[in-house]
Amino acid sequence: MKSLQYLNKYFLKYKWRLLLGILFTVVSNFYGVQMPIYFKDAIDQFQANITHAKPNDFLWLAFQLGGFYMLLSVAKGFFLFLMRQTIIVMSRNIEFDLKNEIYSHYQSLDQGFFKRNATGDLMNRISEDVGLVRMYLGPGIMYIINLIIAFTLIVTQMIRISPSLTFYVLIPLPIMSVLIYRVSSKMNAMSALVQKEQSILSTIAQETFSGIRIIKAYNREKETEKKLSESAENYKKQSMRLVLVNAFFIPTIMFLIGISILIAVYYGGILSFTGPKAERISIGSIVAFIMFVNSLTWPFASLGWVSSIIQRAAASQKRINEFLWTKPTIVNSVNSPYQFDGSIEFNNLTFQYPITNIKAVSNVSFRVEKGETLAIVGHTGSGKSTISSLLMRQYDPQSGGILFDGTPLTDINLHALREQTGIVPQDVFLFSDTIRENLQFGVNDRTCSEEELIAACEMTHVYHNIQGFPDGFETLLGERGVNLSGGQKQRISIARALLKKPKLLILDDCLSAVDTETEEIILSNLEKGKEDRTTIIISHRISTIRNATKIIVMSDGAITEQGSHDELISLKGTYFDLHEQQLRQEEE
Repeated sequence: MKSLQYLNKYFLKYKWRLLLGILFTVVSNFYGVQMPIYFKDAIDQFQANITHAKPNDFLWLAFQLGGFYMLLSVAKGFFLFLMRQTIIVMSRNIEFDLKNEIYSHYQSLDQGFFKRNATGDLMNRISEDVGLVRMYLGPGIMYIINLIIAFTLIVTQMIRISPSLTFYVLIPLPIMSVLIYRVSSKMNAMSALVQKEQSILSTIAQETFSGIRIIKAYNREKETEKKLSESAENYKKQSMRLVLVNAFFIPTIMFLIGISILIAVYYGGILSFTGPKAERISIGSIVAFIMFVNSLTWPFASLGWVSSIIQRAAASQKRINEFLWTKPTIVNSVNSPYQFDGSIEFNNLTFQYPITNIKAVSNVSFRVEKGETLAIVGHTGSGKSTISSLLMRQYDPQSGGILFDGTPLTDINLHALREQTGIVPQDVFLFSDTIRENLQFGVNDRTCSEEELIAACEMTHVYHNIQGFPDGFETLLGERGVNLSGGQKQRISIARALLKKPKLLILDDCLSAVDTETEEIILSNLEKGKEDRTTIIISHRISTIRNATKIIVMSDGAITEQGSHDELISLKGTYFDLHEQQLRQEEE
């Protein structure tokens, strides 16, 4: 239950709805308690006058009882409706706020968090887990409040009628409480296992749908289906164990309630006919006791269900709290405006990935100015893409630093810097939306004109492809742009970055899927306007970076060579070998 304390702030936020819900619950139960009392008084009055009663009196009594019972039922039902409209609506509002809080927190976390956690698990916690928490916030809270109020009002009336009969009738209830307490701890552990299996199942399903092309290409449908079936079977087994335990609650509670009714009839009959005069009760009182016990049936019968709800909600909220209490390692502590002038300096920078402990960058130093193009080249795993991650402060280095216009990156408003940066990552990503919306994704607070869209797409040599689609810019893309070729996705991603008119443009090996002719056209177009920005190109292809102002050659995370294309060729080192090797590949 400690994990559910996190939700107290939401109860405070919606306290008036909760208080109104409690008030409506009191009124609803008040009318419910009046029904047995009215029956008791009517039966006792009729019994006192039964010797003088006529057949019409029986009819009139039935009419009175039925009519008044109906009025009380309508009143009780009306306030029951209001109770649900306040407490259940409150739970929906909290569900909305909690999902937004989780989603917002997800976005504040650093890149390392998403590498450590599976997408399916992230989705499960914001959907399935929040859904189970809402059941506690709505039905769980509502039935707990209803039980407390109903029990208080009903037991008070029962004591007024006969304290001794009340004592015997309520004997089964402590047994019920102990039973619920004993089983709840077991249900808590079982609920946690169910949610864990649910996350595993969601992850497998998400990965299957995302990688369906690879699965089909390698003909692994049966193996994937088997893996999913095994996970689903584990989830079913854990769920069925939980359901089995939960299934014992209501029959057991109904049995104990039945015992209470038997006690009411048996001991009430003794008190009515042979009990001491001071404790003698009427037939109407016995009827009222039976009605009171029946009124307690559902509140107590719901204890098992509510207990299950609370245990599962506690397990789910604990999983949610694990992420909500995860602090981002990258914190933007500066909110002042920032304008990037174009100078970037790496100063003896060393970085090691926290998960794998692989040293990706070691003592790297370089400088690039506005209007210049810095190219970074090297074999796979040399640390090229890590440079772009560090530039965008997706990670912080263990030693050394990055200066933007002479100011440490940690002292710069990260949001303002990213607003002025256009980046095309190695693994380009397009959303399941129109081409127009994908192109405009990086542009804030305005809609790009048709002319701007066309100009950006012409610069990246993709406009003629878009024209070939029946819907042009309104063409709807599939997941991750699945209905485009690799080269088309890369070129649209570059156009998206250019539409921002960035002061810093980072191209991370994003021309690997285009042919050399198209690459030459794009690079030639990028030369236009380069004096107004700082450009960093990361690539393993010499043809992509040979016209750069400065070229850095990396190997095993360190800079081995740097200079212009001609200078590096004359060194006859690593860069020269790469150049010669790629020339031979092109000739072949």
